[in-house]
Amino acid sequence: MASTFRRIGIIGKYADSSVSATLRALSDYLAACDIPLLLDDATAEVWPEHGLEIVNREQLGRQCDLAIVVGGDGTFLNAARSLAHHDIALLGLNLGRLGFLADISPAEMQCKLDEIFAGQYTEEDRFLLQCRVLRDGELISQSDAFNDVVVHKWDVARMIEVDTYVNGTFVNTLRSDGLIVSTPTGSTAYALSGGGPILQPCLNAMILVPICPHTLSNRPIVIDANTVVEIVIKGQGQVHAQISCDGQINLGVMAGDRVQIRKKEHSVRMIHPVDHDHFHILREKLNWG
Repeated sequence: MASTFRRIGIIGKYADSSVSATLRALSDYLAACDIPLLLDDATAEVWPEHGLEIVNREQLGRQCDLAIVVGGDGTFLNAARSLAHHDIALLGLNLGRLGFLADISPAEMQCKLDEIFAGQYTEEDRFLLQCRVLRDGELISQSDAFNDVVVHKWDVARMIEVDTYVNGTFVNTLRSDGLIVSTPTGSTAYALSGGGPILQPCLNAMILVPICPHTLSNRPIVIDANTVVEIVIKGQGQVHAQISCDGQINLGVMAGDRVQIRKKEHSVRMIHPVDHDHFHILREKLNWG
């Protein structure tokens, strides 16, 4: 069968050897399709009997036009952040329950891949956030996020205080456990737990969701994704706050630091089966009637 993709990279769940059986079934299927394969080097550590060419994530992004991510939504988040600037398509094979991002089960893998390689699939672009921490005007640290950037307290049971600006315009001073800045993709993650709205993934918008605010009238706000959000950490010295990107990367902050969050230039290309239905996933994951 001729595939619409020339070379495929495989990325498995980090440090989890239980994925090896699914990885073997996937590689056998792709080999039978006569599609060249590359294996992510971190995945090779948990699947030593692979027999495939090993590359690092950067090489995988440069040489492949499709990456199949085997794991769950957390594995997909990691892959999306690292590969977005390569303009490579991502497809998720979910090993757990139905996922928001990884939406193909191993049981239906062959059937769905047959369709996809025959050109029967849908593709969508989703944006990431770029987070930069500035201290006295100098860049201290930065990271990307596919779901959300969260400024939050840590280590002590007391609130933090931040000033929030949108495109340089003051929004408010917030005393709370933190503030979530979410993409539409992340609207079904931490932001949803914080009382934020669910956004369609195609929307060009961000959500600002306060976490347990001191003033109960502080509510989530939806803003244009082309704006720049700036969060200024208030207080003195060590304020027991930090930044989390997708819950996977942590950046330290101090009083006076300015956290700038904006839409990243490069987007994530996601491949879905033709019968992909976002609202079906919502019903299943959120137990709607």
